[in-house]
Amino acid sequence: MKDQAREPRISRRDILAGAATAGVFMIVPRHVLGGKGQTAPSDKINIACVGAGGQAAWDIDQLQKAGAHIAFLCDVDLKNAARTFNKYPDTPQYRDYREMIEKERDRIDAVLVATPDHTHAPACMYAIKRGKHVYCEKPLTRTVYEARAIGRAAREAKVATQMGNQGMAFEGNRLINEWIRAGAIGHVREVHVWSDRPTHKGKNPLWWAQGIERPADAPPVPETLDWDLWLGSAPYRPYHPAYVPFAWRGWWDYGSGGLGDMGIHNIAPAFSALKLTAPISVHSCSTPVFSETLPVASVVHYEFPARGKMPPVTLHWYDGGLVPARPKGLEDNRELDREDGLIFVGDRGSMLVEGWGGETPMLIPESKMKSFKRPPKTFPRSVGHHKEWLEACKGNGTPRSNFPDFAGPLTEAVLLGTVSVRLKGKKLLWDPVNLKVTNSDEATKLLHYQYREGWSL
Repeated sequence: MKDQAREPRISRRDILAGAATAGVFMIVPRHVLGGKGQTAPSDKINIACVGAGGQAAWDIDQLQKAGAHIAFLCDVDLKNAARTFNKYPDTPQYRDYREMIEKERDRIDAVLVATPDHTHAPACMYAIKRGKHVYCEKPLTRTVYEARAIGRAAREAKVATQMGNQGMAFEGNRLINEWIRAGAIGHVREVHVWSDRPTHKGKNPLWWAQGIERPADAPPVPETLDWDLWLGSAPYRPYHPAYVPFAWRGWWDYGSGGLGDMGIHNIAPAFSALKLTAPISVHSCSTPVFSETLPVASVVHYEFPARGKMPPVTLHWYDGGLVPARPKGLEDNRELDREDGLIFVGDRGSMLVEGWGGETPMLIPESKMKSFKRPPKTFPRSVGHHKEWLEACKGNGTPRSNFPDFAGPLTEAVLLGTVSVRLKGKKLLWDPVNLKVTNSDEATKLLHYQYREGWSL
């Protein structure tokens, strides 16, 4: 879509003079009052929210609690966004984020993108190209190509970015980093990571549909939903409640299943502590693969090269209720948490992390944990995942899960796994420099897709 005509800019002098004349206190964008690091009178960041229902509603509440000003709201699904719209009745509301960002451009400091995966990249890029700071829910994008493009654009624009993998702010995430780098289990050569998604506690019904074909019927579009805007850049298909508002995660066109949903959370601690970037190769196996949806369960194997003095690492991912073998040393009376977890296997022992995103780690067996002398806390502690980003928007620090350095590379690796799964387990040899699968043209084509007319990066 071509940029719409911009409204006349209001100068800094006009704003301050108008406020003085009227005798009122105004919240104005930080960039209006000066350069990086300067603060608005209220010290609040004006946030334009792309998405207002579901996960977006929680993010909005967290940003507001962290001190942001929720300045504008946008959602294509009025029913799903009703709670947030009602909670912020005086906040201007939009359906199309492009209209919101263009019309309110001079009153927006930063943009929240919390929508289905396939709309992340177009919305993020639209905001970044207009100089706005961006917080985007995970996974950063739906395709590998998009993740690379968004990371590069954010670096060039020098905007503050953060992906919504909140576990990066957990205390456990810091402890994992400190213990591994202190040599608690020696050199780590293998990692096992899992999530029960799309199941819940390993049981049916599924959180969302996977392992099915496209529905044959075409019910009418609800009056509260703008279906064309919901589709965005994705290929056109008739509306069906099998996709909206939440079940889209299991469809290739819109999401990336359990791996894209929870892999971003659960693999992140390993990515951080082991300084992982691009894998050398990826291969997988799964339950039957369908043309429209991801399989119900899969196992994905990543091979990462040596990094400095750190040896090569093999990372195994399990979803759909599958879990790794019991780690050596785990007491017979203990069972693995079947919902989420990680096992770091070193040449001097293992470390178990139960839960998602970096919960408290534990050396195994328990006797080793009891005798373990914890190293000093050397990693800076988080002020809060959302607040990290708000502080960065003011020029204070860099969020841990920023797009160029962490979120982008992590998302690329995770989504390479879904490409292997889609090709029924094919081993992919990865060339990250040229963004190419060297042994499969078919896989390289799946790194991106043709956007619908009117949408682009």
